[in-house]
Amino acid sequence: MRVLVTGGAGFIGSHLVDALLTRGDEVVILDNLTSGRRRNLSSALPHPGVRLIVADARDAERVRQAAAGVDVIYHLAAKVGVRRIVGQALSSLLNNLQSTMVVLEEAARRGVRTIYFSSSEVYGQGTGESLLEEADLGIGQPGVARWSYAAGKAADEALAMAYHAERGLPVTVVRCFNTCGPRQSDRYGMVVPTFVRQALSGVPLTVHGDGQQQRCFSYVGDVVRGVLMLEPAPAAVGEVFNVGNDEEVTILDLARRVIAITGSASEVVHLAYERVFDEPFVDIRRRVPSLEKIRAFVGYEPAVSLDELLRLTVASPRPSPVRPSRLRQVLPSPR
Repeated sequence: MRVLVTGGAGFIGSHLVDALLTRGDEVVILDNLTSGRRRNLSSALPHPGVRLIVADARDAERVRQAAAGVDVIYHLAAKVGVRRIVGQALSSLLNNLQSTMVVLEEAARRGVRTIYFSSSEVYGQGTGESLLEEADLGIGQPGVARWSYAAGKAADEALAMAYHAERGLPVTVVRCFNTCGPRQSDRYGMVVPTFVRQALSGVPLTVHGDGQQQRCFSYVGDVVRGVLMLEPAPAAVGEVFNVGNDEEVTILDLARRVIAITGSASEVVHLAYERVFDEPFVDIRRRVPSLEKIRAFVGYEPAVSLDELLRLTVASPRPSPVRPSRLRQVLPSPR
């Protein structure tokens, strides 16, 4: 097939691109390279079936060009990271909403199978129970910047479902839970690469609050595999799915596991949220996905344990700092 991946130079997007090429697809990547990196595509760009367009997903004309002749669109382009969102709430919210509106409109115009990547953040504060796709969302006050990312993703999901209901768009929404692994940067506060960097550098691992927050961390290869299982399934159209891993760990125990796997002499220190964020911050005590729906629909099971995920991350090259560069379009040689 011919596939468009928006945000394809990002962490998850680049792993998806690699999997699509392995599957034998021809891939068009649209990415503005503000958070994505060419380095993530080092194995993909030499492939004759790849075309990289350096452009913003809010640019309707460039999206139209990128989507020409494609069979599937995977929409991942977005600003990510709670720390980044808190500091840049307005620009992040506008970016994520506007890009999704443009991509969904083009997908609906063409009637193209579409996968929209959402986030576990839409569950908000939750109830403490395993999170079900059919459950009501518990997003906090809209005036609190911490919730703007969740509100934007929830609005994007509503747009996707409205396009499905009114325009017949064959769309599926996937909610990712703390996707981790090689190529993930710690620039926006992602906890696993942050802990790995700190442990390998021999500096203290910084745990926010008391560290008893419970989370599940998903290997990026498992997430990509789950999404690729959903894409061809007719019953998945018009549905929302959690995808990830349901193995729980506290953040404090996560830090200790990273120290053990790296053999680091680093200590663990606790930081109050007020020292990290510029406004009062509401954290979630427990966020665990129910995977029963995706299991029932396509038989998905996570294959990589948390300890193996950490070992793979520790063994992978560290992402290098990104230096600003002029954006330009990169096209392959004529074939």
